[in-house]
Amino acid sequence: MDLGLQGKRALVTGGSRGIGKAIAAALAAEGCVVAIAARDEARLAATTAELSAKGARIVPLVVDTGDDESVRSMVAAAHHALGGVDILVNNAARPGGAQAKLAAITTDILFEEVNVKVMGYLRCAREAAPFMVEQGWGRIINISGLAARTGGSIAGSVRNVSVAALTKVLADELGPAGINVTCVHPGATRTEATDAAIAARVAISGRSIAAIEAEFASRSPLGRLITAEEVADVVAFLASPRSVAITGDAIAAAGGLLGAVHY
Repeated sequence: MDLGLQGKRALVTGGSRGIGKAIAAALAAEGCVVAIAARDEARLAATTAELSAKGARIVPLVVDTGDDESVRSMVAAAHHALGGVDILVNNAARPGGAQAKLAAITTDILFEEVNVKVMGYLRCAREAAPFMVEQGWGRIINISGLAARTGGSIAGSVRNVSVAALTKVLADELGPAGINVTCVHPGATRTEATDAAIAARVAISGRSIAAIEAEFASRSPLGRLITAEEVADVVAFLASPRSVAITGDAIAAAGGLLGAVHY
């Protein structure tokens, strides 16, 4: 299926690693020119070199999505470098979020999570949307997470539920201008950081690598972790003109969640 993305101009925040990097690669493979934005300049350079070596046109941009002026400058730079912005993928956030329980969570911890992920997504949308409105077409995809549908993390659930709510409000406002806004909920996802994360759990728990892998796999009806590339495939479709029938909704891309019914 031709997704109709050839020549589209995409901005992916948190695009230097993990799911964001996979999304940038998927969009580039479909013919997009892609700006990737993140805080770590060295990692941005490495990812740009890696993707460019595969024939992609990648523009690296340094940004702190927790800061208004940084986001404003980054989106303006993306618009200038790409000649416009058709697609915004909001993905910049700390993986997993703060894990503090009630007795340990502080105002600063929660506000930092909300500032970077929720307000960060809002900042990027606020700066990019006018360009999309002017041209009468656009896609905004907000990467949230299954903590929006499960308990266990105060900060994780609050920030991800907030992203889903933000998605719906923006979809209703921007829809008449030809802009679709959607939310994607990854779960535990295999990225380049997964092996190190499993090794850390092994060191703490004394359990085997196989046991930790099995624990992750047991959470999905598929019996395995979804990969970052598989999440990216979902995002590439949502970024395309073919996704016009979907807006304001949250799509889980985690291989299923055992026992839950969402409708």
